[in-house]
Amino acid sequence: MPVHRIREDPRRGPAGRRAKGGGGVSVSTLIENVSIAPVRGPEIGRGYIHIEDGRIAALGAGPAPEVPGASRIDGTGCLATPGLVNTHHHLYQWASQGVAQDATLFEWLTSLYQVWAAMDAEVVKGAATAGLGWLALSGCTTTTDHHYIFPKGRGDLFAAEIEAARDLGLRFHPCRGSMDRGVSHGGLPPDEVVEGLEEILDATAEAIDAYHDPSPGSMLQVAVAPCSPFSVSTGLMTEAAALARAKGVRLHTHLSETLDEEEHCLKQMGCTPVDYMEKLGWLGSDVWVAHAVHLHDRDIQRFADTGTGSAHCPSSNGRLGAGIARVSEMLRAGAVVGLGVDGSASSELTPLAGEMRQALLFQRARYGPAALTARQALEIGTLGGARCLGREDEIGSLEPGKLADIVLWRVDGFAAAVEDPVCALVFGATPPVALVLVGGETVVRDGELRTVAHDAAGRAGADAHHRLTRLAADRGFTVSPEAGA
Repeated sequence: MPVHRIREDPRRGPAGRRAKGGGGVSVSTLIENVSIAPVRGPEIGRGYIHIEDGRIAALGAGPAPEVPGASRIDGTGCLATPGLVNTHHHLYQWASQGVAQDATLFEWLTSLYQVWAAMDAEVVKGAATAGLGWLALSGCTTTTDHHYIFPKGRGDLFAAEIEAARDLGLRFHPCRGSMDRGVSHGGLPPDEVVEGLEEILDATAEAIDAYHDPSPGSMLQVAVAPCSPFSVSTGLMTEAAALARAKGVRLHTHLSETLDEEEHCLKQMGCTPVDYMEKLGWLGSDVWVAHAVHLHDRDIQRFADTGTGSAHCPSSNGRLGAGIARVSEMLRAGAVVGLGVDGSASSELTPLAGEMRQALLFQRARYGPAALTARQALEIGTLGGARCLGREDEIGSLEPGKLADIVLWRVDGFAAAVEDPVCALVFGATPPVALVLVGGETVVRDGELRTVAHDAAGRAGADAHHRLTRLAADRGFTVSPEAGA
């Protein structure tokens, strides 16, 4: 089968763009001649998707219907899936990749805290632009971000990443993170990178009031996200949960990533990390945690019983030697699991689509070849992530009424030798991305960003790295590939 570029009717505007002139404004798009893996519902070998006003109006097998004024996209050789959902990230870390390459989590963090303390809003904007662009190029349409370091006098870092997401056109769930427990109070981070409790609560409430949009089809929703049990006080965990629930937003934190963390909690809190979360009221359907690598059997059942979600980050967990999360067991128990790439500094240049393959291979390496199927991997990368973020009614599957967050993957050319297109997507190297739509709007076409200048997005990340390196050097800290430097 020959490889085709995405083709559109030349009389119409680009897919998802409201083309003016001629017959007025077109808000309809038809994707035709495409294989469809909707995640929820039967797969379609060759069919169509009709998009109207940013939502899926219909999909089905066979030829596309006639829709007057609609843009038409020939999806020959492509597989359509829901847009991928990234449930855990640290966008600012794009500027500090390749550091502490052979370190454990705690060694890696202590190597980088002082470097990150030098960042400013310009660094964050450039890093977020590159990081978000990279996500989009791997089929991501919705992403969260966990930003938890806010150096004083360095500009509005939270606003900087939100601006970058708006420029890119991705659906964004930024988490206002925080740390209030430095080394002088038994925490891991240096005291100069933590904030005071009241300062954190005030800033978090302001971020929610300024940016959180709970309306249908929202492009921007804010979560409350104290960093982790080893960097946050009990008071902050309790007050943050109360604030989030009063404001009607979700809760996020790191949890059970390493055995070091469990030992830290046992020594300082007298219980395991999940026991600690339960005592603080941090288990529930409005909570999702990052990593959840070292869960006990009872923890898995508590996650399932309470609806607590987990962001599985296999590449980062492997890079830091943290272990392999018990994802297969969690899914069997009915727990909510999504995918995350984690911060770029612990998961260098990791594409979100590649995490489907990593998740599949890690589970099979641990449990055997039936541990996770290609379709389960696709589901946790889409609908599972949507459930973590409380957006399963709008995204995560291709169904009429849902938002038109859609990816077309090229499964022709060399990939055509794999008859099952979902296998071709998940098992091997990620196929080229032909089209990424967010709410029906084109973000990527034929492997290039279309909302921002493609090459400029990459340069923004490199510029952010060079700027952070200079700012850290001015403070007496160097960016080094070695741990502890």
